[in-house]
Amino acid sequence: MSVRPAQPSDVSELLTIWLRSVRATHTFLTERDIQSLLPMVRDQVLPNLNLWVLCGERDRLIGFMGVGEDSIEALFIDPKYLRRGGGTLLVRHARRLLRRQLRVDVNEQNWRAVEFYKASGFVVVGRSTVDDDGRPFPLLHMRKIGSVSW
Repeated sequence: MSVRPAQPSDVSELLTIWLRSVRATHTFLTERDIQSLLPMVRDQVLPNLNLWVLCGERDRLIGFMGVGEDSIEALFIDPKYLRRGGGTLLVRHARRLLRRQLRVDVNEQNWRAVEFYKASGFVVVGRSTVDDDGRPFPLLHMRKIGSVSW
């Protein structure tokens, strides 16, 4: 697997990966919730994130990550490629790229993601009862502990 900057031509496939991933891992969301999020992800989130894509064999896109100044803003892996080290590779890439302590907000109801980040050295430092848009999906605010190594 490898990581590279996203290209404008990747956006359609990244949206497909987002849909597959959310349907597989965000079981607390209804299909109606997902469809209501889709235009925002397509039109606002993906175009405005610093995106990195995870590539598998023959440069096939299998996941992506969006980063902010000191945070992982999005990390989605195609469900067919979960638990193969791609998420860990993306987190390590974010650490090298940002060169600072990382933070991430995770849906509390997405227990697999919470466990992944805990296993990656993140700890819960806070909680919000609603998501960033005020919906009833609690967020855990997490921060990576330990020294930053390149």
